[in-house]
Amino acid sequence: MDVLRAARDQLTELTGRPAETVSCFERTENGWRLCIDVLELARVPDTMSLLASYEVDLDPHGELTGYRRIRRYERGRSDRRP
Repeated sequence: MDVLRAARDQLTELTGRPAETVSCFERTENGWRLCIDVLELARVPDTMSLLASYEVDLDPHGELTGYRRIRRYERGRSDRRP
């Protein structure tokens, strides 16, 4: 849990935007990979706010080694199914 909290804090500091939740994580041979959802643009009503999912890589000690935005979406929309 400490690794997840530290990753959220590091991403918030780098992007300047609040991390809302860790939606997935996995151990890799080089450390950890997480998906963190970030509030990018607050709107009214809140269901129209713009969020983004970031893929975050951490070393074995929990230090952030890289990140990238993998998608953007409105809070009120669900994922499309093929």
